[in-house]
Amino acid sequence: MPRAARTPRPNASVLGRAGLLARVLAGLLALAVLLGLAGIAEYERREALEHAQDRAELLARTLEDHVTRTVDSAALILKALGEGIARQANAEPDRLQPLLGQSLVANLPFLRSVAVLDEHGRVLASSIAAEQGLRLAVARFGAWPRDGQERLLAWMPGRGLADLTAAEAPPRATDVGMVPLLRALRTANGQRVLLVALINPGALANFSQGALSEPGSVALLAGLDGTLVAANDQSTPAPGARLNTHPVFAEWLPAREHGAYRGTGAQAGPQVVAFRASRTRPLVMLVELDEKVLLQSWSDRLVWLAGLGGLALMLIAGGLGVLLREMRAREQARTALDSAHEEVALREREMAVLLKSVQELIFRTDAAGVITFINARWAAVGSESRAQVVGRRLADLVVADDRVRTAALFRLDDRAGARQAQVSITAPDGRPWHFLVAVVPLHSDGRIVGFAGSAVDVSERVASDAQLQRQLDFTGLLLELSPLPVSMFDTAGRYVLVNQAWEELVGQPREMVIGTSVGASLAQVDAQLHAEQDALLLAEGGRLSYATQVQHRDGTRRDMVITKVLVPGGQGGPEGILCTLMDVSEFRTAERATLEARDAAEEASRAKSEFIANISHELRTPLQAILGFSELGYTRGRESPKLAAMFTDIHQSGQRMLALVNDLLDVAKIESSVGTFELERCDLRNLVQAVLRELDPLMAKKRLRLVLRVADEPLSAKVDPGRIQQAIRNVMANAIKFSPEGAPLEVRAVAATPEEFLLTVEDRGPGIPPEELESIFEAFVQSSKTKDGSGGTGLGLAISRKIVEVHGGSIKAANRPDGGAMFSLRLPLRAPGDSQLHTTY
Repeated sequence: MPRAARTPRPNASVLGRAGLLARVLAGLLALAVLLGLAGIAEYERREALEHAQDRAELLARTLEDHVTRTVDSAALILKALGEGIARQANAEPDRLQPLLGQSLVANLPFLRSVAVLDEHGRVLASSIAAEQGLRLAVARFGAWPRDGQERLLAWMPGRGLADLTAAEAPPRATDVGMVPLLRALRTANGQRVLLVALINPGALANFSQGALSEPGSVALLAGLDGTLVAANDQSTPAPGARLNTHPVFAEWLPAREHGAYRGTGAQAGPQVVAFRASRTRPLVMLVELDEKVLLQSWSDRLVWLAGLGGLALMLIAGGLGVLLREMRAREQARTALDSAHEEVALREREMAVLLKSVQELIFRTDAAGVITFINARWAAVGSESRAQVVGRRLADLVVADDRVRTAALFRLDDRAGARQAQVSITAPDGRPWHFLVAVVPLHSDGRIVGFAGSAVDVSERVASDAQLQRQLDFTGLLLELSPLPVSMFDTAGRYVLVNQAWEELVGQPREMVIGTSVGASLAQVDAQLHAEQDALLLAEGGRLSYATQVQHRDGTRRDMVITKVLVPGGQGGPEGILCTLMDVSEFRTAERATLEARDAAEEASRAKSEFIANISHELRTPLQAILGFSELGYTRGRESPKLAAMFTDIHQSGQRMLALVNDLLDVAKIESSVGTFELERCDLRNLVQAVLRELDPLMAKKRLRLVLRVADEPLSAKVDPGRIQQAIRNVMANAIKFSPEGAPLEVRAVAATPEEFLLTVEDRGPGIPPEELESIFEAFVQSSKTKDGSGGTGLGLAISRKIVEVHGGSIKAANRPDGGAMFSLRLPLRAPGDSQLHTTY
């Protein structure tokens, strides 16, 4: 009988492993949930702290702005008060006390009092009448600020000026204090006074208390030196304490003006701290939020998270949905926070615009136009005080001609919104002050109950408009008085304006010309020429001049130079073309006569040069014979001293005559043509040194001491070397000739500029009379001081100047201060390839 099949039983080890695996998976899932919840808790904690830090920064910025504006308001009060005091004849108390009535600080809780002190500390006037006459210890204020300047002092104990009478601060019994703001000025009689405004730190602390809503939050106002000024919590250090160990003062300031961190602060325990230094004052605002209080709501949510964790083990999907909803809620919270930041930024911008507009005249009236409020700007505008203006109609304050227009701004039957009018007010100095007044009606229950308005000073614009109109009238007058015909036409070629000279030239009145085409009355050839020039000017811009002939009203054709420029338009393009005509018919006639005269002069100069050259050649032939026979006679008559002396005189006279003829030939060659110069590029230093070597025997004969200065770098120029050496030789030989024996001879060859060579030769001779400094360069002229019978034709310097001028240079003579003459020879250092010579006629 077959065995029955057995039912398979679960393997215990497999079941154990599956159970273990299930337990492990369950444990891993539980661990994952716990880790996830822990991460959520840490995320919420970090978000809470970051949100708190953002809020602390926002509060610090808001409170710092309030403190700065408060101190600036006190400074503005002192400035306005100072302007009133400066106008007083003297600083007598009976003159100053009315300016410091109790109304000055009645609505300003941040001010304890405002007072005026003399240089000895006596209270001349005060907003608190009981303080008048007190003598304060001004040494406690330290050095006074400069006139017209202000200075904010550190916190001082006390409630008023009466607590500052002692030379030293009394032992602090309470936490009541004040922050003095000083401003120094001089009255009209030169007396120096000190304005003191006592700022109430308690008012600043009260504002901070109202701005802080979180329990355990603290706002601290301190000076940059760490002295505590005000705090909104009694548990913090008392005002006047030093916060030097606070991390903000020990680590952050002054490297950073604002910032935030989490750590220690003025309170015990971890804090979220934000600080911000004032933009204009030596103050810093600190905001501290207790981290334990901030995380209290987070701790409360931990219990809920623990319960949620238990539920999440059973309903993972539900827990995930809760998490997603929580993240969405936080994103919405972040969006709301960003919106709040944008709202705060918008309010700050509005406040900045409002502060900028304070310089305008701001006022408010009732329905009848009677002023009920006017800002402090009126003190700089009107001759009456603000108290005298309030209660009067604005129309009564303007000049008589503008009162009807001003009264129309306050019409109750006018349903318009903003209303504007330009009016004038008489300034304190008697001149008119122009304002653009704008008012807006104020409605209540459907009816107008008053008006709010402002006035902008437009005096400069009115003056500029008047000056512009005078300038336009003056320009029009100049245009009519101009002797040159002037016209303007638009880009389409139609006349826009013409002047009287143009009418006289053409013979047509402007009424018949304005609006007509430019070429309507011209011949086709002339019209085409002008149209082409106008098209070129419109395409390229700039200025255009050309010469042509224009028909005069008498029918003759006149030579004209026409100049045209573009007139810029308002849209960036040209508005038209301005055209001037200059009659140059007489100049053209004179020019032709000048050319004919020049041609005749050139012809005469050429004839003179040819005559000199021919006669010089004719003289050389007999001179050569005379010199030859004189040498022969001297050789044969050596044994007869008398005969030898006669032939020697004949030979020397012939040599001088030959030198004169050679100089005449040089002059003729130079004047005849430029072609006698052969240019090549060479170093001018070498030419100077070659001439010095050639003249060295002459210098040695007179034992002259040569002082030579030559440039280190090459002085390259394209010249005729022989001619330039001839010019240099003549100048140096002339200096050697008239130098005393043993005297120095200074020669300098340098580059005066990168484009010019300079050679100077200075001797210690008799010099040259000032009236002869130019005439010595003329042919056959010698200086009266150097006519010593030593010979000379008087052509050397004339030849040198002609050679130098042909090369484009110059040569001049001058006297040295301590005796002697100085010759300066200048030549251009031309670029390679420049071979142009200056022809001399």
